[in-house]
Amino acid sequence: MQIRFKRICIIGIFLCLLNVHAQLEVDADIRSRFEYRHGFGNLFPDDADPAAFVVQRSRLNMNYKMEKLKVMLSFQDVSVWGDTRQIDATDSNNSFSLFNAWIEYQFDENWATKLGRQVISYDDQRIFGGLDWAMQGRFHDAALLKYTKNTFKADIGFAFSQESQNQTGTTFSLQGAFTYKAMQYAYLKKDWQKLSASFLFLNTGFQKFKGVNNDEPDGVFYRQTTGSYFSFPVNTIKFNGSAYYQFGKATATTDLSAYQVSLEAIYKPKNTLFGLGFEMLSGTNQNGDSKNKSFFPLYGTNHKFNGYMDYFYVGNHANNVGLNDLYAKAVFKTSPTSTLLAKAHYFAANADLTNNADSYLGTEIDIVFSKKVYKFINLNIGYSHLFASDSMSLIKGGRPNDNVNNWAWVQLKITPKLFNSAKK
Repeated sequence: MQIRFKRICIIGIFLCLLNVHAQLEVDADIRSRFEYRHGFGNLFPDDADPAAFVVQRSRLNMNYKMEKLKVMLSFQDVSVWGDTRQIDATDSNNSFSLFNAWIEYQFDENWATKLGRQVISYDDQRIFGGLDWAMQGRFHDAALLKYTKNTFKADIGFAFSQESQNQTGTTFSLQGAFTYKAMQYAYLKKDWQKLSASFLFLNTGFQKFKGVNNDEPDGVFYRQTTGSYFSFPVNTIKFNGSAYYQFGKATATTDLSAYQVSLEAIYKPKNTLFGLGFEMLSGTNQNGDSKNKSFFPLYGTNHKFNGYMDYFYVGNHANNVGLNDLYAKAVFKTSPTSTLLAKAHYFAANADLTNNADSYLGTEIDIVFSKKVYKFINLNIGYSHLFASDSMSLIKGGRPNDNVNNWAWVQLKITPKLFNSAKK
């Protein structure tokens, strides 16, 4: 760790001295979060003890700008308190990583390219998001071609993933979390006076295998996701919504046809915000379907949607019965520097359950108190409670639905600006 820290310092000094007309900004993101889990992400089993821990992100960001060039380097350590011996001289828990390492070059006033490890995030982060709630975040090793003119922007993205510098072949064996071998996408967005709309087409390719042990590479299968996000006001109410369609292959041998539709209305009189919305994500009937009809939001910030207890689409619920989520929320300003969020979700399966079971899955209540303690210090306190049905038990592996399922957390987030060469 000491050697790595010295290298980071050397890089920072080098960037600062490289050009007197350049600008170097250095900031930190240090957050510690205590969690009490008693049914988080899945129904709480019988005869089990709840989990409790503190997880911490320690991230250092360096942004370098000069004329047409931007460079960002971001290093982080994500650890659970106590996961390393106190006198361990090495990073034995492999918690240190490179989160961002990209360059952006501006060809002219309209065209630019961005290359390297980077966060890709658009609109409400449903399909592409930074996943900032997760301490490790989400990044892509990709190349972007960017066009911007007035209120119109277009991004064309490419990625090709390998695990090493191979001598032969391009087999890519990393699986899980929809880790792609190849990716291409086009994102277009236009802003008008009161309306904005975007269009996304995403093509993701995954390594296909065959053989007795399913370990022989056999080409690539592709999944396509396309759709739009929009935002517009009607008098004093603001509407946000999206509609996406997925097709191609769900697996190497299964065709895919799935959809997502959402609409949210926001009304904000004075210091209180009220919201009402719904989201439909199609699913596959448990009694059998000719195609896989389960939509998955892929690389978004899924913790933001469908309840904070992460029962759906956060590393789970893939190829399942989908979801209908009807929700209402209110955000109250409790002081000049604090707010209180209260949100309720009504969950139901989108597709048919086995033996025609009731589609109602459960109700979740989320409460979050947020307080700005200092200009770069924020405190968040949250509590969530899930009231599960028998059908929730059915889709969650038969775990009991009559146990208490709740989750509580406290997070302190500190994001100071450490250095800015432009400021004297």
